[in-house]
Amino acid sequence: MENLDVMVLRTLRDWRLAGRRALLTTVVRTWGSSPRPVGSIMALAEDGAVVGSVSGGCIEDDLIARYSRAHGADGQLPSGPPTLVKYGITADEAHRFGLPCGGTLELLLEFDPDPASLQALVEKLEAGRLMQRTVKLADGSATVAEAASPAELSVDAVQLTNTYGPEYRMLLIGAGQLAEYLSTMALFSGFAVTLCDPRTEYRAGWSVAGVKITTEMPDDAVIAFRPDRRSCVVALTHDPKLDDLALLEALETDAFYVGAIGSRRNAQARRERMIEHFDQTPESLQRLRGPIGIYIGSKTPPEIAVSVMAEILAVKNAVKLPRETDVATAKSAAAAEA
Repeated sequence: MENLDVMVLRTLRDWRLAGRRALLTTVVRTWGSSPRPVGSIMALAEDGAVVGSVSGGCIEDDLIARYSRAHGADGQLPSGPPTLVKYGITADEAHRFGLPCGGTLELLLEFDPDPASLQALVEKLEAGRLMQRTVKLADGSATVAEAASPAELSVDAVQLTNTYGPEYRMLLIGAGQLAEYLSTMALFSGFAVTLCDPRTEYRAGWSVAGVKITTEMPDDAVIAFRPDRRSCVVALTHDPKLDDLALLEALETDAFYVGAIGSRRNAQARRERMIEHFDQTPESLQRLRGPIGIYIGSKTPPEIAVSVMAEILAVKNAVKLPRETDVATAKSAAAAEA
């Protein structure tokens, strides 16, 4: 599954290039609990077609009724400059629109965004560029430019600026059942997934569509993958000949997550090997995660994949994992209780 923002913007571009009227909706502010974060986008065509989301569905229904002719609705898409609207201001509205208790969000509605500007934005995003889009609130004119680094959405009385990045990427070292479950979860979480395994016998039964496969040696695959701050590298083979060099290469990059499957004993042995044979230090291995995953008592491949994917998403979202969910701490506590 591709990056949701790119999907929304590409669909909106196609509508506009085909002459269809449409609006782009962006969550610009939230107060209290919110179903979708600031920066979330949704596109709505004049006939009621929708891609993306700004809530759990009720606000989308209201926007369709207001601004489309879907299902006999009386709505009509206006022209003119962007409009700011709020939902969930009162308890009754929060209940009506299915917002969490106390939740309020503000949306910017852009009517008939310029297709040429959308075309330029989508082309850059599809090429893997980090892009910034700025909209003038006075007239809705938009400009796009490459961004040096990710940034939070900003809005004031003059303009809105939102940054759209290339999709997150995952490199898996080692095919197998666990890799199939983990790649499936990564795909529906919006990651582009690459699988590396030079072993023909392990690749033979691979069945997950949408995953790029490489047969290079894992360390070469890491170099070719060029991990950045939106990338993670996960070793799943249990084979030091395949995992160790790949992990060392990954630790030299900006990958936000580098880890390997295995027990606490195997993880400790891996660190000792790297220190003894590859001139590593405890400090240089500080970013290496292992055993990977949040402890949930998982023993089967699908449950282990849930555990690992949850940890990857927590790190991606800058959520500090509490000690009680740390694998080693939780296992030690369980052993002590037993």
